[in-house]
Amino acid sequence: MARAIRRYGTLVGIIAVVLFFWISLPDTFMTARNWLNISQQVSMLAVIAFTMTIVMVMGDFDLSVGSMASLAGIVAALAFKAGFPVPAALALALAVGLVGGLLNGMLVSYIGILPFVATLGTLTIFSGLAFLISDGKTIFGTDIPAGFSGFARGGIPLFETGGQMVSLPYLTLAALVVLFLVWVLLEHTVYGRRLYAIGGNAEAARLAGVRVRILRFSAFGLTGLGAAAGGLMYAARVASANPTQGSGLMLSAIAAVFLGMTMSEEGEPRVLATFFGVLILGVLDNGLTQMSVDSYIREILIGTIIVLAVASSSLSKLSQR
Repeated sequence: MARAIRRYGTLVGIIAVVLFFWISLPDTFMTARNWLNISQQVSMLAVIAFTMTIVMVMGDFDLSVGSMASLAGIVAALAFKAGFPVPAALALALAVGLVGGLLNGMLVSYIGILPFVATLGTLTIFSGLAFLISDGKTIFGTDIPAGFSGFARGGIPLFETGGQMVSLPYLTLAALVVLFLVWVLLEHTVYGRRLYAIGGNAEAARLAGVRVRILRFSAFGLTGLGAAAGGLMYAARVASANPTQGSGLMLSAIAAVFLGMTMSEEGEPRVLATFFGVLILGVLDNGLTQMSVDSYIREILIGTIIVLAVASSSLSKLSQR
């Protein structure tokens, strides 16, 4: 019974939350348009959470993903402003994310700083850089190309209802592509199995011949790249870039991974489980917004969810000893 609760508790929680909002908002919640809207709203968080799972598989954290998302958006916006073509500006912003992630990996793997401390430090560095190069200002208007922001508003037409076309948003598609890539990487490659081995016992993995340092270094790089991608998606969606716009994504990404961990029998991060973590946060945010619940109460709920998810994961591991 206890095992079933640990494994399916989060799934039951998702169903309960959906039923609650379905009953409370009978005309607007359980519609195809609203679910596609939820998928679009959480797509940026999803990309960051999916790639955050890569480092959490090893038992590490990356607290800098939110500030990296902000920095990537600012870098792209400044490149647009300087006249860079859209592909070149996006490539530059993604490269910044990759380099920032590799910096985290170097601090953790080769210098030996604890991930919590290293990424807390780079969180401040990335945030400061975003303020410095933007003069603390929001970049918007004609500085943001229509081709960039138009991507976030576009989608693949599905069907027409009520005289309006319902489309599958491109941002949702992008998040699904990242989900598939991370799932293949972690679950179907030698690279992914070695990351899980490091998470199980890093010293034992090293003695077995696994190159722990280079793998940890590269995993942080991929997480930084994902954070930058999420930041670009956010900037495209709001057609602007602000040095603080990604600040709330870090806690939500960690919450999504921990929620997913409660669905794993071993209490390990799994990217498909992270998907359900993102889903429950998106459903909660959408439903509470429709019910006009204040934003600070939503933050309290997310914080409570993090505590409950971590407690559940810890109790699951303790019960297996």
